[in-house]
Formats: sequence, structure tokens, C-alpha cells
Amino acid sequence: MTTTSKSQRVTPSARPRTEAPAPAAASTPSALLTGAPAAIAAALPATAGAHGHARNPGVPYDSSWFDDIRVNLSAAERRVATLPGRRSVKKDAQAAWLLKAISCIDLTTLSGDDTTERVKRLCAKAITPVRQDLLDAIGFGDRQLHTGAICVYHRYVATAVEALDGSGIPVAAVSTGFPAGLIPHDLKLKEIEASVRDGASEIDIVITREHVLTGNWKALYAEMQDFRAACGDAHVKAILATGELKTLRNVAKASMICMMAGADFIKTSTGKEATNATLLVSLIMLRMIRDYQERTGYKVGYKPAGGVSAAKDILNYQILMKEELGREWLEPDLFRIGASSLLADIERQLEHHVTGRYSAFHRHAIG
Repeated sequence: MTTTSKSQRVTPSARPRTEAPAPAAASTPSALLTGAPAAIAAALPATAGAHGHARNPGVPYDSSWFDDIRVNLSAAERRVATLPGRRSVKKDAQAAWLLKAISCIDLTTLSGDDTTERVKRLCAKAITPVRQDLLDAIGFGDRQLHTGAICVYHRYVATAVEALDGSGIPVAAVSTGFPAGLIPHDLKLKEIEASVRDGASEIDIVITREHVLTGNWKALYAEMQDFRAACGDAHVKAILATGELKTLRNVAKASMICMMAGADFIKTSTGKEATNATLLVSLIMLRMIRDYQERTGYKVGYKPAGGVSAAKDILNYQILMKEELGREWLEPDLFRIGASSLLADIERQLEHHVTGRYSAFHRHAIG
């Protein structure tokens, strides 16, 4: 991908740049990608889900930040196509990366047949995402491990908050008329405020896709500002529904505008679109995050959601995050994964790592 703005040109054929300072030795790629239980233990932060950086306050609307954005499709496709072949993570190293991924999962249930008991079971799985015998076998038994958050509809926020009390796991609520986002604007703000009152500390909002498709960028900016204000201290993730935005250029512009309006995270999808998270869309969004950080100094998180269900897939996302944005974006305060079945597949892979045998998928139910 080549994105061009008045202040920056990014060429994908060049070696990806990282603005973050060099991490400590135990957090370097060589430490994460070497085969030893110590490397596995070093792969996870002491606590997951705490936001340890200055929150993005947003900036005044300025169309010059995105008017000249262009996407070089062939270069972007080439960049992501070569990713799996250039990085191979196996054995203890793979276990380390997968444990890291668990700490970044927003464990999600967003079905029409959700029940209070299902949400409670999901919360129990978030607190204990991997069987203790597997953690003991890989030298991780004395470390705390839980998912990055639980993500539910507003109806179940209070249930999740109660079930997770004392665990340190935040509750995220989808809001603003999820998934279509077509309810009246005042009702969107009331829904956000109701979820925050019930205890949600993260709000996943959906933008109005019409604003993007018609080029009404000021309306998108104003809408996002209102959502941010309604969230108060709760962090806000802006769902772009990239599969419905038609072009990668629209994805890039919508990403930048939502960050300018104060989004703490930008997120690919609701999980309900025909096309959800892809590495190609992720590359475009990550380049916008990098551009925004270079302009403002503020770090914005990223959340792929929908279609990320296999352990081998999340490894590619993690590697892309590390190469494009740096080591800090492997932590749950800047990287989340919207998923449900992904956790079961990761646990299966960890069991194979320990026993040499693959477990049946139904033995790892999450809800």
C-alpha cells in the first residue's frame, strides 16, 4: 500500500518502520520466537487490560489530514501475501505467541439467542481460558492468564460485570444500534450512557456507513465526537464495518477521521458483514494508526473482528502488528481481537503442543 498525505509518504516495499523505543531483551522478537518455557512466560504481561498510555483526546477537524490519501492496491496485496511465508512460528515459540493472543481476546457473544446463563459461562471461561494442567505442563501454571475483555449486548452488561467482579477483566458493550447503526442519533447516545451506568468500561460503537459512502466526513467526525463524549471515562472502539465501505481508500479515511474525533481503538467489523477482518484491511488501518501517532504522539489501538477463528490466523495478525507498529501493539491496551471460537482453537493448539495429539473441538466449549 502507498498512502500519500501532505506530510508523509509510506511505501510498503520499504522496511516497515517502528517509532516505539527498543523493548527489553525478554520482549524482543528473538525472545518471543525461541523455544523455551522462559520465553513462554515472558510473552505475557503481568496484567492484561490496563491502559498504560495517554488517552487519545482527538484533534480539530482538518480535511488536509486525509484528502490526499491514496492506496496502492497491488503493493498492499503483495505486502500481506508474503507475510505468512516470511514468518514461521513453531513449538514453544508458537505457544508463547498464542498465550499472548489469549490476553488480547475480547471474548464475545452477540447472538439473538444469548441468555444470562450463557453470558455467565462466557465470563467463567474468560477468567480461566486454558485448563490448568496445560498451563502447568508448559511452565505457566503460576501466572495469571485471562482474556482482554468480555463483549456483550447492553442487556447483559450488568450480568457480566457481576460475574467478573474482582477478576480485573473489563466488560465491553456493543452500542449505537449495533450492528447496522441506523437508530436515531439521540438513542445511540442514550444507549452508550446506559451501558456505562451498568458498568461497561469499553464501548464498541458502529459508525453510520452512509457518512463514509457519501463523503460526508464532517458528519462522521461530529458523530464520533458525540460518541466519545457520551462514553466519558469508558474507552471507545469505533467499528468501521470495512466490508461495507466499498474501497480501501474509504477505510483509510474513515480510520483517520475516527481517530481525529477521539477514538481509543479502531475496529474492522461487527462480525455480521459478508466480509469482516482481513490482513489487507488491517494493513491499511495500521498505516493510518502509525500516521496518526507520528502527527500527534498519541497511540490508538486496533481490533480485528469477525472471521478470526483459527490460531494460525491470529499469528499472522500479531506479526503484522509487530512489524507495522512495534512491540507495544502486542499488548491488550493497544490490541484486541474480537472472537469467540478462536479461544477454543488456541486451547486445542496448546493441548497439541503438550500431548502431541489434537483434541476434539467440542471439548473446548466457551458458552
